[in-house]
Amino acid sequence: MTLNERALIGQEVAGYHVEDVIGKGGMAVVYLAVDSRLGRRVALKVLNPLLGEDDRFRQRFILESRTVAGIDHPNIIPIYEADAADDGTLYIAMRYVDGPDLRRLFYDRGPLPVGQVNRIAAQVAAALDTSHAHDLIHRDVKPANILIAGHAEGEHVYLTDFGITKHRTSISGLTQTDQFIGTPRYMSPEQINKETIDGRCDQYGLACVVYEALSGRLPFQRDNEIALLWAHLAESPTPLSTLRPELPMEVDGVMMRALAKSPEQRYGSCTEFIAQLRDAISGQAYRLQQPPPGHHATQGQEVPHLQRLSPLHEAPQPHQVHQPHAQQAHQGQAQQSHQARQPWETTGSATRASASGRGRRGVLIGAGAAIALIVTLVTVLAVVLRGGDGAWEPHRGSAAVPVAFEHPADWTVMQHADAFTVAAPRAEEFRALFSTPVVADWAAVNEIIKSEPEEATGVFTQTLDTLDPRGGSQQLQETLQSSLPGTVSVFSQVVQVSVGGQPGVRLEGAIADPQRGGQLDFIGYAVERPDEPALVIYFCAQGRCDDSLANRLVRSVSFPS
Repeated sequence: MTLNERALIGQEVAGYHVEDVIGKGGMAVVYLAVDSRLGRRVALKVLNPLLGEDDRFRQRFILESRTVAGIDHPNIIPIYEADAADDGTLYIAMRYVDGPDLRRLFYDRGPLPVGQVNRIAAQVAAALDTSHAHDLIHRDVKPANILIAGHAEGEHVYLTDFGITKHRTSISGLTQTDQFIGTPRYMSPEQINKETIDGRCDQYGLACVVYEALSGRLPFQRDNEIALLWAHLAESPTPLSTLRPELPMEVDGVMMRALAKSPEQRYGSCTEFIAQLRDAISGQAYRLQQPPPGHHATQGQEVPHLQRLSPLHEAPQPHQVHQPHAQQAHQGQAQQSHQARQPWETTGSATRASASGRGRRGVLIGAGAAIALIVTLVTVLAVVLRGGDGAWEPHRGSAAVPVAFEHPADWTVMQHADAFTVAAPRAEEFRALFSTPVVADWAAVNEIIKSEPEEATGVFTQTLDTLDPRGGSQQLQETLQSSLPGTVSVFSQVVQVSVGGQPGVRLEGAIADPQRGGQLDFIGYAVERPDEPALVIYFCAQGRCDDSLANRLVRSVSFPS
């Protein structure tokens, strides 16, 4: 099977006629397809062919997908079939939901009405608790995995994206190759620390989703992934009642418990969490009233609003943790354990913070590297990369990757299947790295970074239908995380630019090996095109990017028709 996701349109995969691409992630592409045997439309998830080469992964994938298929629950997406095609390609055929996901609702409408959030969250909680009863942990609860099918009586919710090595016996959020399962915006502390997990990690993710649905922002918003992971580990979110004043202050206590750093401090189940949230919102001291200013109901729909009727107990005042290392975090949490109104700050969680100090020190080391990188990027770089001043040659692009550019003459250009193009002095090693974003082997590239850093440079180009140049730095980082190897961090705000006569944005960041610490810095461009957006990335060894070389590269970019 080719890695060009659009190449399957019009073809058959295991008896399913592929019509269009409807989604894409780092491990799979989801197609709208028709079951040729039954004539019904399905969502067909086709996994990256490289994953199917691992016998253990293939057997486990099929077994666990069939386990999900055997769960009969109205809010878990029905799976019709999970198997390997004749060529070894792994696929899942599931119900096609003709409706938006929750992420799209956020973008279109902003904070949602309280009643709508209650209805959606209750259905997701029920789906999660049912999966936990079958020893399956989702590990990636996020708005994009919550599908909304509208009905006259309200929304019907489907939780999707089950079935990729997520059994309870797996350690933390990792695959067999130590790649994270999860999205940093919604990832629990125990997943970040690579600890043994249970269904309470899904409760944490659901609490992040509820927080975002009610406030229009994430509980933790940071400029880069390192700071974001640290916030999940050691900081407290702004109380919801501060961001949405019509909410009772009791809601803050419920959210604090569901977002507790230690899973032992959270609720016993997702359903219990949502029931407590509903009770806090609809307590006797509050009644539903008109919508808040600036919120608009859809036609024929009344949006509930909460109005305070009588005084309530003082809301908990969460303490922001800013200590620069794990020992100070431990001290701060131990002091907070004496404050009864902070349900997740206990001696137990403080001890846990100390026990996970090694993982946090790794985060802090990465944070120091990020600061050093930012300083380096705004200074004049003295090192001129190989090929920067010599002869240049054109690459004319291809039908699969229609991005043309010029490159130093001593670089080699390689195209990987129909997926991407890489040009570099050591193109073979970087082609191998970029070809396996989920299970990337950094060994060869790390050796280049260490022994010949001037060779650890090049340009990577790809067309990507999930890329949104208008989406902002956080959304772009999330898209890059699913397309590039390792851990992706974006350090800069996006800057509007023109590339090859097309509008686009420029951003700076890094791609890091999460296991052995190798790092590539990059200057990236997300470009709007009539067909598919294009991604152009100039990469280099850490601290060795050459602005003049990057500028010459991007000035040479064009998009042949």
